[in-house]
Amino acid sequence: MYEGIVQDLIDELGRLPGIGPKSAQRIAFHLLDADDAAVRRLAEVLVKVKDTVRFCEVCGNVSAEDECRICSDPRRSEEIICVVEESKDIVAIEKIREFKGRYHVLGGAIDPIGGVGPNDLRITQLMSRLGSGETTEVILALDPNIEGEATSAYLSRLLSPLDLTVTRLASGLPVGGDLDYADEMTLGRAFLGRRSV
Repeated sequence: MYEGIVQDLIDELGRLPGIGPKSAQRIAFHLLDADDAAVRRLAEVLVKVKDTVRFCEVCGNVSAEDECRICSDPRRSEEIICVVEESKDIVAIEKIREFKGRYHVLGGAIDPIGGVGPNDLRITQLMSRLGSGETTEVILALDPNIEGEATSAYLSRLLSPLDLTVTRLASGLPVGGDLDYADEMTLGRAFLGRRSV
């Protein structure tokens, strides 16, 4: 719709996750209206992020060093590893300040339709970590969707021969939610995960 570089900018912004055509257009015009210094700072930060940020050699989390701050923290327990799909999931779990173990980032979930299989994930690295024998429990904290379920089922089968406790995060009804608004999967999980009171 627009000419040349403006349309190129809108197209590139539209490739970002969660950014549709209208949002891409709004961001593009915001950048065109912004002062030059602000746009240059944004460009410099984008380049610096790509040049300096790497992935932790141990867990796969984003890091500025070879080892992330969690893996290098001696207070974190090696006995429990929480397996997540992406680094952003670690941030969500860390906010609750309940988990004192370590993490392992798979880098996604099994998605045959999207062309992602077990070999595309950091499963081999997880198995290597578990080979040390220090870990006693693996928590599967994967998204409660079809891909997360498939990945959890695959990992459960893979880990079952090992002398480990394999658990999943509880799921079910949210606090303050109404039963009649819950979908079948959520309600079914709430029934399966019920406990004594």
